[in-house]
Amino acid sequence: MVDKGLDFKHKEVINIIDGKRLGYVQDVCADLETGTITHIIVPGSNKLMNFFTQNNNVVIPWKNVKCIGDDIILVEI
Repeated sequence: MVDKGLDFKHKEVINIIDGKRLGYVQDVCADLETGTITHIIVPGSNKLMNFFTQNNNVVIPWKNVKCIGDDIILVEI
């Protein structure tokens, strides 16, 4: 699962638990010391109430990213 951070912005994020489309990656967070991605951030909506929400954004830990395809990122949240 090695990819460039900028490549994520064109990918849609889908939750494999319920099949919901969460949106497109807005940003990625990285550990600057190790150079590894720690989270991906998807813009949230007011309707989405989730443990991982912060300022209406869905912050998804990297460990919850299950598969990265050409157009889609599958997560488990």
